[in-house]
Amino acid sequence: MRISLTRKKKLRKFKLDKLREECGVFGISNHQDASALVALGLHALQHRGQEGCGIVSFDGKNYHSEKRQGLVGDHFTNEETIKKLPGKFAIGHNRYSTTGETSLRNIQPFFADLHIGGLSVSHNGNLTNALQLREALVRDGAIFRTTSDTETIVQLIAKSNRIKFIDKLIDALFQIKGGYSLVMMTNKKLVGVRDPYGIRPLVIGKLKDSYIFTSETCALDIVGATFVREVENGEIVFIENNKIDCIKPFPKQKPRPCVFEYIYFARPDSLINGKCAYEYRKKLGSELSKENDLNADMVVPVPDSGVPAAIGFAENSKKPFELGLIRNHYVGRTFIEPTQNIRSLGVKLKLSSTKTIVKNKSIILIDDSLVRGTTCTKIVKMLYESGAREVHVRIACPEIKFPDFYGVDMPTREELLAFKKDNSEMCDYINAKSLKFLSLEGLYKALTGEKRNTNYPQFSDHYFTGQYPIEPTDNLSGLKIKQLSLLSGKSNN
Repeated sequence: MRISLTRKKKLRKFKLDKLREECGVFGISNHQDASALVALGLHALQHRGQEGCGIVSFDGKNYHSEKRQGLVGDHFTNEETIKKLPGKFAIGHNRYSTTGETSLRNIQPFFADLHIGGLSVSHNGNLTNALQLREALVRDGAIFRTTSDTETIVQLIAKSNRIKFIDKLIDALFQIKGGYSLVMMTNKKLVGVRDPYGIRPLVIGKLKDSYIFTSETCALDIVGATFVREVENGEIVFIENNKIDCIKPFPKQKPRPCVFEYIYFARPDSLINGKCAYEYRKKLGSELSKENDLNADMVVPVPDSGVPAAIGFAENSKKPFELGLIRNHYVGRTFIEPTQNIRSLGVKLKLSSTKTIVKNKSIILIDDSLVRGTTCTKIVKMLYESGAREVHVRIACPEIKFPDFYGVDMPTREELLAFKKDNSEMCDYINAKSLKFLSLEGLYKALTGEKRNTNYPQFSDHYFTGQYPIEPTDNLSGLKIKQLSLLSGKSNN
């Protein structure tokens, strides 16, 4: 049974009460099986985007492009599709939209014919001044085919009066604002770019004589590549003739990576700043336990997101760790109409309780974050219906009170539970016995071993503090996300 794109999006939002990263990127140079390796890399990055996927390859003369709605495994696992993508150079993209509608025309990588040759772009992140730039470009005669902010970058490169591609790119980068990582492919170069604050991630890998750019190290592992280093904040790295070079055109400043890469976004086995994300999440749970003194029977995680923190909490508190909730990994995303009757069963499609484990027990329920509270409410109710005596909810990050503008799909500020309610009101809303969050100080102690630098925080932690490293220009100027194209979003042209 098919569901329209609009209804799909509604169903997704109903099911997922989590922050969602926009996308994952992967690019490789000088490899005989470039497109197949990109497909494998996108498989590893599937958690970063499930709405669409695409690959563009270059065979030395022509570019080849294949884009699909849905999952990588549904489209790029057959030999026929990969054969349509010849060449030793290729880039790919998994999409989870934060700007622009869900439509085939918005799926990346984008390709454009420039007077200096072809250009293909994959973008992870969000531009905070995209609407302003787009309006100016349209007034100046630019023709847009998509509603994605990524096309703004392509247009700026195309319209630059500079001669060399790198100079055109720098010209464009100095006009855009936001959190972004870019993987780009020209006739001669594979290029990786990270925003001046390093908000969105990008790493470099090597596979024999081939170089790789990708969002996370887990994508390097799946293709057998070795991790070289992270692309630094404000750095442009380019591969040409099997050689790597880099430039840093922006004024020097300390990085402020997105704190949620550590808390939730990155796959647990991915390396961030020298450690697996799993280790950071265990430490968050350990610090959370130090801030709590609960006389409870067991520690239960919300699977899968709360598992590492729950392990850390249990180890430090010397309380038993139990799988009081079991996740069903095989629930189809669009197999059923989102009627009101079905919505009431929402959580049970994905989670069930181990009734004999939780019955008559006082439970510490651990999760990585609390966004709108709708899912947590249903989980607490499920545990009580299964016979739990008490359910104490503990969250391994501070209260989320502010939205993101750098590529994270999340509710508006008014929809965030912690913005609308104080701790007591939130506890009543989710019907828990008690509710506590990890303090901001505990968060920084877990992730850095240091106190938060109030003058220049070590992370982009605006979710909790409202301190945005980059001004969200479009939002502050009063510009609304409006109909950017007269072409229907249902059209795939």
